Amino acid sequence: MAESLSAGLGEEKEEKDKEKERWTAKSEKDNNTDRLRETLGFSEKNGGNIGKKRNLSDLSLVRFVTTELTRGYFLEHNEAKYTERRERVYTCLRIPKELEKLMTFGFFLCLDAFLYVFTLLPLRVILALLRLLTLPCCGLSGSRLLQPAQVCDVLKGFIMVLCYSMMSYVDYAMMYHLIRGQSVIKLYIIYNMLEVADRLFSSFGQDILDALYWTATEPKEKKRAHIGVIPHFLMAVLYVFLHAILIMVQATTLNVAFNSHNKSLLTIMMSNNFVEIKGSVFKKFEKNNLFQMSNSDIKERFTNYILLLIVCLRNMEQFSWNPDHLWVLLPDVLMVIASEVAVDVVKHAFITKFNDISADVYGEYRASLAFDLVSSRQKNAYTDYSDSVSRRMGFIPLPLALLLIRVVMSSVKIQGSLSFMCVLLFYLGMITLKVLNSIILLGNSCALVKEANMEEKLFNPPPSAVSSRVNSRANRAKHVHTVPQHEAAAAADKGGTSVSSDNAHLPTIEETSEHTIPKSDSDTFLTTPDGEDEDKIINTDTGLEGDGLTNRTPKKDLLEIDRFTICGNRID
Repeated sequence: MAESLSAGLGEEKEEKDKEKERWTAKSEKDNNTDRLRETLGFSEKNGGNIGKKRNLSDLSLVRFVTTELTRGYFLEHNEAKYTERRERVYTCLRIPKELEKLMTFGFFLCLDAFLYVFTLLPLRVILALLRLLTLPCCGLSGSRLLQPAQVCDVLKGFIMVLCYSMMSYVDYAMMYHLIRGQSVIKLYIIYNMLEVADRLFSSFGQDILDALYWTATEPKEKKRAHIGVIPHFLMAVLYVFLHAILIMVQATTLNVAFNSHNKSLLTIMMSNNFVEIKGSVFKKFEKNNLFQMSNSDIKERFTNYILLLIVCLRNMEQFSWNPDHLWVLLPDVLMVIASEVAVDVVKHAFITKFNDISADVYGEYRASLAFDLVSSRQKNAYTDYSDSVSRRMGFIPLPLALLLIRVVMSSVKIQGSLSFMCVLLFYLGMITLKVLNSIILLGNSCALVKEANMEEKLFNPPPSAVSSRVNSRANRAKHVHTVPQHEAAAAADKGGTSVSSDNAHLPTIEETSEHTIPKSDSDTFLTTPDGEDEDKIINTDTGLEGDGLTNRTPKKDLLEIDRFTICGNRID
Protein backbone atom coordinates (compact mmCIF):
# COMPACT_ATOMS: atom_id res chain seq x y z
CA MET A 1 0.00 0.00 0.00
CA ALA A 2 2.89 2.32 0.79
CA GLU A 3 4.34 1.59 -2.61
CA SER A 4 1.10 2.48 -4.36
CA LEU A 5 0.82 5.72 -2.35
CA SER A 6 4.36 6.77 -3.23
CA ALA A 7 3.72 5.96 -6.89
CA GLY A 8 0.60 8.11 -6.86
CA LEU A 9 2.49 11.02 -5.30
CA GLY A 10 5.23 10.67 -7.91
CA GLU A 11 2.76 10.75 -10.77
CA GLU A 12 1.01 13.78 -9.30
CA LYS A 13 4.37 15.55 -8.99
CA GLU A 14 5.25 14.71 -12.58
CA GLU A 15 1.88 16.08 -13.78
CA LYS A 16 2.47 19.30 -11.86
CA ASP A 17 5.91 19.67 -13.44
CA LYS A 18 4.51 19.07 -16.92
CA GLU A 19 1.72 21.60 -16.32
CA LYS A 20 4.29 24.11 -15.08
CA GLU A 21 6.37 23.59 -18.22
CA ARG A 22 3.32 24.02 -20.45
CA TRP A 23 2.39 27.23 -18.64
CA THR A 24 5.92 28.59 -19.03
CA ALA A 25 5.97 27.74 -22.76
CA LYS A 26 2.55 29.31 -23.24
CA SER A 27 3.53 32.54 -21.51
CA GLU A 28 6.69 32.81 -23.65
CA LYS A 29 4.64 32.20 -26.80
CA ASP A 30 2.12 34.86 -25.84
CA ASN A 31 4.92 37.34 -25.19
CA ASN A 32 6.41 36.68 -28.62
CA THR A 33 3.01 36.98 -30.30
CA ASP A 34 2.31 40.18 -28.43
CA ARG A 35 5.55 41.71 -29.74
CA LEU A 36 4.63 40.85 -33.33
CA ARG A 37 1.13 42.28 -33.03
CA GLU A 38 2.23 45.55 -31.53
CA THR A 39 0.90 48.51 -33.54
CA LEU A 40 0.83 52.23 -32.74
CA GLY A 41 2.57 51.49 -29.39
CA PHE A 42 -0.35 49.38 -28.05
CA SER A 43 -0.93 45.62 -27.94
CA GLU A 44 -4.08 44.08 -29.38
CA LYS A 45 -6.24 42.48 -26.74
CA ASN A 46 -6.48 38.78 -27.34
CA GLY A 47 -8.45 38.16 -24.23
CA GLY A 48 -7.38 37.77 -20.64
CA ASN A 49 -5.17 40.33 -18.92
CA ILE A 50 -2.38 40.54 -21.52
CA GLY A 51 -2.71 44.32 -21.90
CA LYS A 52 -2.43 44.87 -18.17
CA LYS A 53 0.81 42.95 -17.89
CA ARG A 54 2.57 45.11 -20.50
CA ASN A 55 5.13 47.59 -19.40
CA LEU A 56 3.70 51.11 -19.38
CA SER A 57 7.04 52.52 -20.50
CA ASP A 58 6.40 51.16 -24.05
CA LEU A 59 3.27 53.35 -24.47
CA SER A 60 5.18 56.57 -25.09
CA LEU A 61 4.78 59.51 -27.47
CA VAL A 62 8.24 58.88 -28.90
CA ARG A 63 7.27 55.35 -29.90
CA PHE A 64 4.07 56.65 -31.58
CA VAL A 65 5.97 59.31 -33.57
CA THR A 66 8.64 56.78 -34.54
CA THR A 67 5.98 54.40 -35.84
CA GLU A 68 4.32 57.16 -37.86
CA LEU A 69 7.63 58.10 -39.44
CA THR A 70 8.71 54.58 -40.33
CA ARG A 71 5.52 52.76 -41.28
CA GLY A 72 5.03 51.83 -44.96
CA TYR A 73 2.50 50.41 -47.41
CA PHE A 74 2.52 48.73 -50.82
CA LEU A 75 0.36 49.99 -53.72
CA GLU A 76 0.89 46.73 -55.55
CA HIS A 77 -1.41 45.02 -53.07
CA ASN A 78 -4.33 46.73 -54.88
CA GLU A 79 -2.94 46.83 -58.39
CA ALA A 80 -6.29 46.68 -60.22
CA LYS A 81 -7.64 49.78 -58.49
CA TYR A 82 -4.65 52.00 -59.27
CA THR A 83 -4.42 50.70 -62.85
CA GLU A 84 -8.04 51.69 -63.39
CA ARG A 85 -7.41 55.16 -61.99
CA ARG A 86 -4.42 55.61 -64.27
CA GLU A 87 -6.48 54.56 -67.31
CA ARG A 88 -9.10 57.16 -66.40
CA VAL A 89 -6.44 59.84 -66.39
CA TYR A 90 -5.16 58.67 -69.78
CA THR A 91 -8.74 58.70 -71.12
CA CYS A 92 -9.25 62.29 -69.97
CA LEU A 93 -6.00 63.30 -71.65
CA ARG A 94 -7.08 61.62 -74.90
CA ILE A 95 -10.52 63.25 -74.95
CA PRO A 96 -9.43 66.65 -76.42
CA LYS A 97 -7.71 64.99 -79.37
CA GLU A 98 -10.51 62.50 -80.13
CA LEU A 99 -13.24 65.08 -79.57
CA GLU A 100 -11.63 67.62 -81.88
CA LYS A 101 -11.29 64.95 -84.56
CA LEU A 102 -15.03 64.38 -84.36
CA MET A 103 -15.78 68.10 -84.21
CA THR A 104 -13.59 68.83 -87.22
CA PHE A 105 -15.17 66.04 -89.24
CA GLY A 106 -18.67 67.20 -88.25
CA PHE A 107 -17.82 70.83 -88.99
CA PHE A 108 -16.86 70.01 -92.57
CA LEU A 109 -20.02 67.91 -92.92
CA CYS A 110 -22.10 70.94 -91.91
CA LEU A 111 -20.01 73.16 -94.19
CA ASP A 112 -20.68 70.82 -97.10
CA ALA A 113 -24.43 70.92 -96.50
CA PHE A 114 -24.29 74.72 -96.05
CA LEU A 115 -22.31 75.34 -99.26
CA TYR A 116 -24.72 73.08 -101.14
CA VAL A 117 -27.46 75.70 -100.68
CA PHE A 118 -25.34 78.42 -102.34
CA THR A 119 -23.64 76.42 -105.09
CA LEU A 120 -25.30 73.26 -106.37
CA LEU A 121 -28.90 73.89 -105.32
CA PRO A 122 -29.41 76.89 -107.70
CA LEU A 123 -27.94 74.86 -110.58
CA ARG A 124 -30.16 71.87 -109.79
CA VAL A 125 -33.23 74.14 -109.66
CA ILE A 126 -32.34 75.62 -113.06
CA LEU A 127 -31.91 72.14 -114.56
CA ALA A 128 -35.24 71.00 -113.11
CA LEU A 129 -37.03 74.04 -114.52
CA LEU A 130 -35.44 73.51 -117.93
CA ARG A 131 -36.61 69.89 -117.90
CA LEU A 132 -40.09 71.05 -116.93
CA LEU A 133 -40.18 73.50 -119.84
CA THR A 134 -38.66 71.25 -122.49
CA LEU A 135 -40.40 67.99 -121.58
CA PRO A 136 -43.63 68.72 -123.53
CA CYS A 137 -41.56 69.43 -126.63
CA CYS A 138 -39.86 66.04 -126.39
CA GLY A 139 -43.17 64.17 -126.40
CA LEU A 140 -42.36 62.10 -123.27
CA SER A 141 -45.92 62.06 -121.99
CA GLY A 142 -45.68 58.67 -120.31
CA SER A 143 -42.77 59.57 -118.02
CA ARG A 144 -42.89 61.73 -114.90
CA LEU A 145 -42.47 65.45 -115.37
CA LEU A 146 -39.84 65.68 -112.65
CA GLN A 147 -37.99 63.15 -110.57
CA PRO A 148 -38.65 63.21 -106.80
CA ALA A 149 -35.23 64.74 -106.09
CA GLN A 150 -35.90 67.48 -108.64
CA VAL A 151 -39.29 68.23 -107.07
CA CYS A 152 -37.60 68.67 -103.69
CA ASP A 153 -34.97 70.97 -105.22
CA VAL A 154 -37.62 73.16 -106.87
CA LEU A 155 -39.53 73.41 -103.59
CA LYS A 156 -36.35 74.44 -101.76
CA GLY A 157 -35.66 77.08 -104.41
CA PHE A 158 -39.17 78.53 -104.19
CA ILE A 159 -38.99 78.61 -100.38
CA MET A 160 -35.69 80.49 -100.50
CA VAL A 161 -37.00 83.05 -103.01
CA LEU A 162 -40.25 83.73 -101.12
CA CYS A 163 -38.53 83.95 -97.74
CA TYR A 164 -35.86 86.30 -99.08
CA SER A 165 -38.52 88.62 -100.47
CA MET A 166 -40.21 88.60 -97.05
CA MET A 167 -36.89 89.20 -95.25
CA SER A 168 -36.25 92.32 -97.32
CA TYR A 169 -39.01 94.09 -95.34
CA VAL A 170 -37.22 93.47 -92.02
CA ASP A 171 -35.15 96.48 -90.89
CA TYR A 172 -31.92 95.24 -89.34
CA ALA A 173 -30.86 98.69 -88.09
CA MET A 174 -34.13 99.23 -86.22
CA MET A 175 -33.81 95.78 -84.63
CA TYR A 176 -30.24 96.58 -83.56
CA HIS A 177 -31.14 99.82 -81.81
CA LEU A 178 -34.21 98.26 -80.24
CA ILE A 179 -32.10 95.50 -78.69
CA ARG A 180 -29.29 97.88 -77.70
CA GLY A 181 -31.71 99.94 -75.61
CA GLN A 182 -32.41 97.01 -73.28
CA SER A 183 -30.61 96.36 -70.01
CA VAL A 184 -27.82 93.80 -69.70
CA ILE A 185 -29.80 91.34 -67.61
CA LYS A 186 -32.75 91.51 -69.96
CA LEU A 187 -30.49 90.85 -72.95
CA TYR A 188 -28.94 87.87 -71.15
CA ILE A 189 -32.40 86.39 -70.58
CA ILE A 190 -33.38 87.11 -74.17
CA TYR A 191 -30.28 85.34 -75.49
CA ASN A 192 -31.01 82.25 -73.39
CA MET A 193 -34.60 82.21 -74.62
CA LEU A 194 -33.37 82.49 -78.21
CA GLU A 195 -31.11 79.45 -77.77
CA VAL A 196 -34.01 77.36 -76.45
CA ALA A 197 -36.30 78.60 -79.23
CA ASP A 198 -33.67 77.76 -81.84
CA ARG A 199 -33.55 74.14 -80.65
CA LEU A 200 -37.34 73.90 -80.65
CA PHE A 201 -37.56 75.36 -84.16
CA SER A 202 -34.89 72.97 -85.40
CA SER A 203 -36.65 69.97 -83.88
CA PHE A 204 -39.95 70.70 -85.60
CA GLY A 205 -38.61 72.38 -88.74
CA GLN A 206 -37.09 69.33 -90.39
CA ASP A 207 -40.31 67.39 -89.83
CA ILE A 208 -42.22 70.18 -91.60
CA LEU A 209 -39.84 70.06 -94.57
CA ASP A 210 -39.91 66.25 -94.71
CA ALA A 211 -43.72 66.31 -94.67
CA LEU A 212 -43.67 68.77 -97.59
CA TYR A 213 -41.22 66.68 -99.63
CA TRP A 214 -43.15 63.46 -99.09
CA THR A 215 -46.53 65.07 -99.81
CA ALA A 216 -45.18 66.48 -103.06
CA THR A 217 -43.50 63.26 -104.27
CA GLU A 218 -45.68 60.39 -103.02
CA PRO A 219 -47.62 58.53 -105.74
CA LYS A 220 -51.14 59.93 -106.15
CA GLU A 221 -54.05 58.32 -107.96
CA LYS A 222 -56.10 61.50 -108.34
CA LYS A 223 -55.00 64.92 -109.48
CA ARG A 224 -57.08 66.45 -106.72
CA ALA A 225 -54.63 65.01 -104.18
CA HIS A 226 -51.93 67.43 -105.36
CA ILE A 227 -53.80 70.29 -103.69
CA GLY A 228 -52.55 69.02 -100.33
CA VAL A 229 -49.08 70.28 -101.22
CA ILE A 230 -50.18 73.92 -100.92
CA PRO A 231 -50.80 74.04 -97.14
CA HIS A 232 -47.59 72.11 -96.52
CA PHE A 233 -45.69 74.56 -98.71
CA LEU A 234 -47.13 77.59 -96.90
CA MET A 235 -46.28 76.02 -93.55
CA ALA A 236 -42.69 75.42 -94.69
CA VAL A 237 -42.35 79.01 -95.93
CA LEU A 238 -43.65 80.34 -92.61
CA TYR A 239 -41.26 78.11 -90.67
CA VAL A 240 -38.15 79.12 -92.64
CA PHE A 241 -39.06 82.79 -92.36
CA LEU A 242 -39.65 82.68 -88.59
CA HIS A 243 -36.50 80.65 -87.99
CA ALA A 244 -34.46 83.13 -90.03
CA ILE A 245 -35.91 86.02 -87.98
CA LEU A 246 -35.01 84.16 -84.81
CA ILE A 247 -31.39 83.70 -85.91
CA MET A 248 -31.26 87.36 -86.95
CA VAL A 249 -32.31 88.45 -83.45
CA GLN A 250 -29.68 86.10 -82.02
CA ALA A 251 -26.98 87.59 -84.26
CA THR A 252 -28.09 91.12 -83.41
CA THR A 253 -27.85 90.39 -79.66
CA LEU A 254 -24.35 89.04 -80.16
CA ASN A 255 -23.47 92.16 -82.18
CA VAL A 256 -24.69 94.37 -79.34
CA ALA A 257 -22.50 92.40 -76.92
CA PHE A 258 -19.47 92.97 -79.14
CA ASN A 259 -20.11 96.70 -79.40
CA SER A 260 -20.78 97.31 -75.69
CA HIS A 261 -18.16 99.49 -74.01
CA ASN A 262 -17.42 97.41 -70.92
CA LYS A 263 -17.88 94.00 -72.60
CA SER A 264 -20.00 92.90 -69.61
CA LEU A 265 -22.73 91.41 -71.80
CA LEU A 266 -20.19 89.43 -73.80
CA THR A 267 -18.68 88.07 -70.58
CA ILE A 268 -22.12 87.04 -69.31
CA MET A 269 -22.97 85.35 -72.60
CA MET A 270 -19.67 83.46 -72.54
CA SER A 271 -20.26 82.36 -68.96
CA ASN A 272 -23.54 80.92 -70.13
CA ASN A 273 -21.54 78.22 -71.92
CA PHE A 274 -20.16 77.00 -68.60
CA VAL A 275 -23.71 76.39 -67.36
CA GLU A 276 -23.75 73.45 -69.79
CA ILE A 277 -21.11 71.74 -67.64
CA LYS A 278 -23.34 71.92 -64.58
CA GLY A 279 -26.35 70.60 -66.48
CA SER A 280 -24.59 67.75 -68.27
CA VAL A 281 -21.61 66.42 -66.33
CA PHE A 282 -23.44 64.95 -63.34
CA LYS A 283 -26.06 63.05 -65.33
CA LYS A 284 -26.07 59.43 -66.40
CA PHE A 285 -24.97 59.08 -70.04
CA GLU A 286 -24.88 56.06 -72.31
CA LYS A 287 -22.95 55.88 -75.58
CA ASN A 288 -26.00 56.83 -77.63
CA ASN A 289 -26.84 59.83 -75.43
CA LEU A 290 -23.26 61.02 -75.74
CA PHE A 291 -23.56 60.65 -79.52
CA GLN A 292 -26.62 62.92 -79.48
CA MET A 293 -24.81 65.50 -77.38
CA SER A 294 -21.78 65.40 -79.70
CA ASN A 295 -24.00 66.05 -82.73
CA SER A 296 -25.68 68.94 -80.93
CA ASP A 297 -22.28 70.42 -80.03
CA ILE A 298 -21.14 70.19 -83.66
CA LYS A 299 -24.25 72.01 -84.85
CA GLU A 300 -23.94 74.64 -82.13
CA ARG A 301 -20.29 75.31 -82.89
CA PHE A 302 -20.91 75.69 -86.64
CA THR A 303 -23.88 78.00 -86.03
CA ASN A 304 -21.78 80.17 -83.71
CA TYR A 305 -19.12 80.49 -86.40
CA ILE A 306 -21.72 81.73 -88.89
CA LEU A 307 -23.12 84.17 -86.31
CA LEU A 308 -19.62 85.52 -85.67
CA LEU A 309 -19.16 85.94 -89.44
CA ILE A 310 -22.41 87.92 -89.61
CA VAL A 311 -21.31 90.12 -86.68
CA CYS A 312 -17.98 90.83 -88.38
CA LEU A 313 -19.70 91.71 -91.66
CA ARG A 314 -22.08 94.16 -89.98
CA ASN A 315 -19.27 95.82 -88.00
CA MET A 316 -16.99 96.10 -91.01
CA GLU A 317 -19.80 97.73 -92.97
CA GLN A 318 -20.30 100.33 -90.22
CA PHE A 319 -16.59 101.21 -90.35
CA SER A 320 -16.48 101.38 -94.18
CA TRP A 321 -14.56 98.10 -94.44
CA ASN A 322 -11.55 99.51 -92.61
CA PRO A 323 -9.14 96.56 -92.11
CA ASP A 324 -7.85 98.06 -88.86
CA HIS A 325 -11.23 97.48 -87.22
CA LEU A 326 -10.95 93.77 -87.99
CA TRP A 327 -7.98 93.55 -85.63
CA VAL A 328 -10.13 95.18 -82.96
CA LEU A 329 -12.80 92.49 -83.36
CA LEU A 330 -10.38 89.58 -83.61
CA PRO A 331 -9.57 89.22 -79.84
CA ASP A 332 -13.25 89.03 -78.91
CA VAL A 333 -13.94 86.51 -81.68
CA LEU A 334 -11.07 84.31 -80.56
CA MET A 335 -12.20 84.60 -76.95
CA VAL A 336 -15.71 83.36 -77.84
CA ILE A 337 -14.30 80.46 -79.89
CA ALA A 338 -11.82 79.49 -77.16
CA SER A 339 -14.53 79.45 -74.48
CA GLU A 340 -16.72 77.24 -76.67
CA VAL A 341 -13.90 74.76 -77.27
CA ALA A 342 -12.87 74.72 -73.60
CA VAL A 343 -16.43 74.07 -72.43
CA ASP A 344 -16.86 71.19 -74.89
CA VAL A 345 -13.56 69.58 -73.87
CA VAL A 346 -14.24 69.82 -70.13
CA LYS A 347 -17.81 68.62 -70.53
CA HIS A 348 -16.94 65.56 -72.59
CA ALA A 349 -13.88 64.71 -70.48
CA PHE A 350 -15.87 64.51 -67.25
CA ILE A 351 -18.86 62.79 -68.85
CA THR A 352 -16.62 60.00 -70.13
CA LYS A 353 -14.86 59.81 -66.75
CA PHE A 354 -18.01 59.55 -64.63
CA ASN A 355 -19.70 57.07 -66.98
CA ASP A 356 -16.63 54.88 -67.72
CA ILE A 357 -16.81 55.48 -71.48
CA SER A 358 -13.66 54.92 -73.52
CA ALA A 359 -12.26 57.64 -75.74
CA ASP A 360 -12.43 55.21 -78.68
CA VAL A 361 -16.18 55.78 -78.84
CA TYR A 362 -15.59 59.02 -80.75
CA GLY A 363 -14.10 56.97 -83.56
CA GLU A 364 -17.38 55.06 -83.73
CA TYR A 365 -19.27 58.34 -83.91
CA ARG A 366 -17.16 59.46 -86.85
CA ALA A 367 -17.80 56.14 -88.57
CA SER A 368 -21.54 56.62 -88.08
CA LEU A 369 -21.47 60.11 -89.63
CA ALA A 370 -19.30 58.81 -92.47
CA PHE A 371 -21.79 56.01 -93.08
CA ASP A 372 -24.57 58.62 -93.55
CA LEU A 373 -22.47 60.44 -96.14
CA VAL A 374 -21.51 57.33 -98.11
CA SER A 375 -25.03 55.86 -98.03
CA SER A 376 -26.49 59.08 -99.45
CA ARG A 377 -24.30 58.62 -102.55
CA GLN A 378 -25.64 55.13 -103.31
CA LYS A 379 -28.14 54.36 -106.06
CA ASN A 380 -30.64 53.12 -103.50
CA ALA A 381 -30.37 56.30 -101.38
CA TYR A 382 -33.67 57.49 -99.94
CA THR A 383 -32.65 60.97 -98.79
CA ASP A 384 -30.45 63.87 -99.78
CA TYR A 385 -27.21 64.32 -97.89
CA SER A 386 -28.12 67.81 -96.59
CA ASP A 387 -31.39 66.44 -95.22
CA SER A 388 -29.51 63.56 -93.60
CA VAL A 389 -27.23 66.05 -91.80
CA SER A 390 -30.30 68.01 -90.74
CA ARG A 391 -31.89 64.96 -89.16
CA ARG A 392 -28.68 63.77 -87.55
CA MET A 393 -27.40 67.01 -86.03
CA GLY A 394 -30.45 69.26 -86.00
CA PHE A 395 -28.69 71.59 -88.43
CA ILE A 396 -31.10 73.05 -91.01
CA PRO A 397 -29.11 75.14 -93.51
CA LEU A 398 -32.01 76.98 -95.20
CA PRO A 399 -32.74 79.64 -92.51
CA LEU A 400 -29.06 80.25 -91.79
CA ALA A 401 -28.23 80.55 -95.49
CA LEU A 402 -31.18 82.90 -95.98
CA LEU A 403 -29.96 85.19 -93.20
CA LEU A 404 -26.39 85.22 -94.54
CA ILE A 405 -27.64 86.15 -98.04
CA ARG A 406 -29.74 88.95 -96.52
CA VAL A 407 -26.79 90.35 -94.53
CA VAL A 408 -24.35 90.12 -97.46
CA MET A 409 -26.77 91.78 -99.88
CA SER A 410 -27.36 94.65 -97.45
CA SER A 411 -23.68 95.05 -96.55
CA VAL A 412 -22.07 94.79 -99.99
CA LYS A 413 -23.11 97.13 -102.78
CA ILE A 414 -22.79 95.67 -106.27
CA GLN A 415 -22.41 98.33 -108.95
CA GLY A 416 -20.82 98.11 -112.38
CA SER A 417 -19.55 95.26 -114.50
CA LEU A 418 -16.41 94.82 -112.40
CA SER A 419 -18.52 94.08 -109.33
CA PHE A 420 -20.50 91.46 -111.24
CA MET A 421 -17.26 89.86 -112.39
CA CYS A 422 -16.07 89.70 -108.76
CA VAL A 423 -19.37 88.10 -107.74
CA LEU A 424 -19.02 85.53 -110.52
CA LEU A 425 -15.46 84.72 -109.50
CA PHE A 426 -16.54 84.43 -105.87
CA TYR A 427 -19.34 82.04 -106.89
CA LEU A 428 -16.91 79.90 -108.88
CA GLY A 429 -14.58 79.87 -105.90
CA MET A 430 -17.43 78.64 -103.67
CA ILE A 431 -18.23 75.87 -106.15
CA THR A 432 -14.55 74.88 -106.17
CA LEU A 433 -14.50 74.82 -102.37
CA LYS A 434 -17.70 72.76 -102.28
CA VAL A 435 -16.39 70.18 -104.76
CA LEU A 436 -13.00 69.93 -103.06
CA ASN A 437 -14.61 69.58 -99.64
CA SER A 438 -16.99 66.90 -100.92
CA ILE A 439 -14.19 64.88 -102.50
CA ILE A 440 -12.05 64.96 -99.35
CA LEU A 441 -15.01 64.13 -97.12
CA LEU A 442 -16.10 61.26 -99.33
CA GLY A 443 -12.61 59.79 -99.39
CA ASN A 444 -12.22 60.00 -95.61
CA SER A 445 -15.72 58.62 -95.11
CA CYS A 446 -15.02 55.60 -97.30
CA ALA A 447 -11.88 54.91 -95.28
CA LEU A 448 -13.80 55.18 -91.99
CA VAL A 449 -16.57 52.90 -93.27
CA LYS A 450 -14.01 50.33 -94.38
CA GLU A 451 -12.27 50.44 -90.99
CA ALA A 452 -15.60 49.88 -89.24
CA ASN A 453 -16.43 46.90 -91.55
CA MET A 454 -19.71 48.44 -92.70
CA GLU A 455 -19.31 48.07 -96.47
CA GLU A 456 -21.89 45.29 -96.73
CA LYS A 457 -24.58 47.40 -95.11
CA LEU A 458 -24.38 50.00 -97.89
CA PHE A 459 -26.17 47.65 -100.28
CA ASN A 460 -29.10 46.78 -98.02
CA PRO A 461 -32.49 48.02 -99.28
CA PRO A 462 -33.80 51.24 -97.70
CA PRO A 463 -36.74 51.09 -95.30
CA SER A 464 -40.23 51.69 -96.66
CA ALA A 465 -43.29 53.24 -95.09
CA VAL A 466 -45.39 50.12 -95.71
CA SER A 467 -42.91 47.92 -93.90
CA SER A 468 -42.85 50.24 -90.89
CA ARG A 469 -46.64 50.12 -90.73
CA VAL A 470 -46.62 46.33 -90.91
CA ASN A 471 -44.00 46.24 -88.19
CA SER A 472 -45.99 48.54 -85.91
CA ARG A 473 -49.17 46.53 -86.50
CA ALA A 474 -47.36 43.30 -85.71
CA ASN A 475 -46.04 44.80 -82.49
CA ARG A 476 -49.50 46.02 -81.54
CA ALA A 477 -50.96 42.59 -82.30
CA LYS A 478 -48.28 40.98 -80.16
CA HIS A 479 -49.11 43.22 -77.20
CA VAL A 480 -52.88 42.86 -77.62
CA HIS A 481 -53.08 39.11 -78.11
CA THR A 482 -50.45 38.06 -75.56
CA VAL A 483 -52.24 36.81 -72.43
CA PRO A 484 -50.54 35.46 -69.31
CA GLN A 485 -50.77 31.72 -68.76
CA HIS A 486 -52.67 31.92 -65.48
CA GLU A 487 -55.35 34.10 -67.10
CA ALA A 488 -55.66 31.66 -69.99
CA ALA A 489 -56.01 28.75 -67.58
CA ALA A 490 -58.64 30.62 -65.58
CA ALA A 491 -60.61 31.37 -68.73
CA ALA A 492 -60.45 27.72 -69.77
CA ASP A 493 -61.69 26.57 -66.33
CA LYS A 494 -64.64 28.94 -66.49
CA GLY A 495 -65.68 27.53 -69.83
CA GLY A 496 -65.03 30.78 -71.60
CA THR A 497 -63.56 31.21 -75.03
CA SER A 498 -60.02 29.92 -75.14
CA VAL A 499 -57.34 32.43 -75.98
CA SER A 500 -55.14 29.82 -77.53
CA SER A 501 -57.04 30.09 -80.78
CA ASP A 502 -56.34 33.82 -80.89
CA ASN A 503 -52.68 33.36 -80.10
CA ALA A 504 -52.38 30.76 -82.81
CA HIS A 505 -52.57 33.50 -85.43
CA LEU A 506 -49.78 35.57 -83.87
CA PRO A 507 -46.81 33.63 -85.27
CA THR A 508 -48.27 34.03 -88.75
CA ILE A 509 -48.32 37.82 -88.36
CA GLU A 510 -44.82 37.94 -86.99
CA GLU A 511 -43.43 35.60 -89.63
CA THR A 512 -45.09 37.64 -92.35
CA SER A 513 -43.66 40.86 -90.97
CA GLU A 514 -40.20 39.32 -90.68
CA HIS A 515 -40.20 38.22 -94.31
CA THR A 516 -41.72 41.40 -95.73
CA ILE A 517 -39.87 44.08 -93.77
CA PRO A 518 -36.65 45.21 -95.44
CA LYS A 519 -34.15 46.31 -92.88
CA SER A 520 -32.49 49.69 -93.05
CA ASP A 521 -28.79 49.85 -93.60
CA SER A 522 -28.57 51.84 -90.39
CA ASP A 523 -30.40 49.15 -88.41
CA THR A 524 -27.60 46.67 -88.96
CA PHE A 525 -24.74 48.90 -87.83
CA LEU A 526 -23.45 47.62 -84.52
CA THR A 527 -21.12 49.46 -82.21
CA THR A 528 -18.88 48.18 -79.46
CA PRO A 529 -21.11 46.45 -76.89
CA ASP A 530 -21.14 47.44 -73.27
CA GLY A 531 -19.10 45.40 -70.82
CA GLU A 532 -22.09 43.82 -69.12
CA ASP A 533 -23.60 42.70 -72.42
CA GLU A 534 -20.52 41.23 -74.08
CA ASP A 535 -21.30 37.69 -72.94
CA LYS A 536 -24.92 37.83 -74.13
CA ILE A 537 -25.80 36.71 -77.64
CA ILE A 538 -29.18 37.99 -78.76
CA ASN A 539 -31.09 36.95 -81.83
CA THR A 540 -32.16 40.16 -83.58
CA ASP A 541 -35.03 38.46 -85.40
CA THR A 542 -36.77 36.91 -82.41
CA GLY A 543 -35.59 39.17 -79.59
CA LEU A 544 -34.40 36.10 -77.63
CA GLU A 545 -31.09 35.34 -76.01
CA GLY A 546 -29.02 32.37 -77.00
CA ASP A 547 -30.98 29.95 -74.83
CA GLY A 548 -34.25 31.00 -76.49
CA LEU A 549 -36.22 30.98 -73.24
CA THR A 550 -36.27 34.59 -72.07
CA ASN A 551 -37.73 37.53 -74.00
CA ARG A 552 -35.18 40.28 -74.48
CA THR A 553 -35.01 43.50 -76.40
CA PRO A 554 -32.58 43.13 -79.32
CA LYS A 555 -29.21 44.82 -79.07
CA LYS A 556 -29.46 48.08 -81.02
CA ASP A 557 -26.96 50.53 -82.35
CA LEU A 558 -26.26 54.25 -82.51
CA LEU A 559 -28.39 54.74 -85.59
CA GLU A 560 -31.43 52.84 -84.32
CA ILE A 561 -31.72 53.01 -80.56
CA ASP A 562 -32.22 56.78 -80.40
CA ARG A 563 -34.39 58.11 -83.19
CA PHE A 564 -34.12 61.66 -81.88
CA THR A 565 -31.28 64.02 -81.23
CA ILE A 566 -31.12 66.24 -78.15
CA CYS A 567 -33.45 68.74 -79.77
CA GLY A 568 -35.76 66.03 -81.05
CA ASN A 569 -34.69 65.49 -84.64
CA ARG A 570 -35.36 62.15 -86.25
CA ILE A 571 -32.47 59.83 -87.04
CA ASP A 572 -33.15 57.67 -90.05
